[in-house]
This record gives sequence, structure tokens and C-alpha cells, in this order.
Amino acid sequence: MIRYDDYISPEEYLELRKLVGWRLFPLDEAKKCVENAYMVLCVRDDDRAIGVVRLSWDGGYVAFLSDVIVIPEYQGQGIGKKLVEAVIKRIKDDMKPGYIVNLNLNSAKGKEPFYAKLGFVERPNEDAGAGMNQWLALEE
Repeated sequence: MIRYDDYISPEEYLELRKLVGWRLFPLDEAKKCVENAYMVLCVRDDDRAIGVVRLSWDGGYVAFLSDVIVIPEYQGQGIGKKLVEAVIKRIKDDMKPGYIVNLNLNSAKGKEPFYAKLGFVERPNEDAGAGMNQWLALEE
């Protein structure tokens, strides 16, 4: 039975990242990711975590949608769409009247059409340059 809840353990979070081939990092860093998120929504099939989304937001005009993960055998069933829609609903529910929020994301390569169907606009475009990022690491 598929259900959604607002908790994921750091171990489950890292396992989901692993199952979709994403970069892994230390467990204590994963713990901060899930504990410090504005919102976490985990999808479970019975007790098994099969998907997750995180929202980083300080209540201001910029929010970041991160870690929209659905493991491969559950993709194409509308789960990712429900996760993104839940984030959008949460922001709208928590916004103050008159506020505007720019919800940003970094799409996994090839997933841009999925986000476009949900109202996101690809960059670069006539209003904005390409999104950019930089991985930072300290040697131990």
C-alpha cells in the first residue's frame, strides 16, 4: 500500500539516492539534509521508502525544490508528480498574502520535460541565464 509521510531516516534517504545513481555523502550530512529541510515528504510502499522530496525555504521569495526521487521500479506512476504538487501546495499554504515565491530546482539530466509539465520553465531563456552549481569538498 502506497502512503506518504513527513519522515525519512538519513539511512533511507541515502539508500534512495544510491538507487537512482546520485552522489552519496556522509551519514551525518544526510541527517542534516532531512532534519533542516523546511519540508520532507517520503513515499512508502508498506514500510519501504520508495521516494522522497525535500523543500528548502526560509519563508522569503526564493525556495528550492530538491531531491525529487522515485526509485526506478515506481517511476511513471504519478508519484513524482504528487511529490512536486505537495511542495507547491505547502508553499502556497504557508505564503503570506501578497508574497511571491520563486521555486527553483536543478533537474536531473533528461527530466526537464517532467518538470515542464508541472509549470517549471527551462533556463536559459529570455529572462534568465543558465542555472549553475558547484560541488564543494574538504579533504579529510
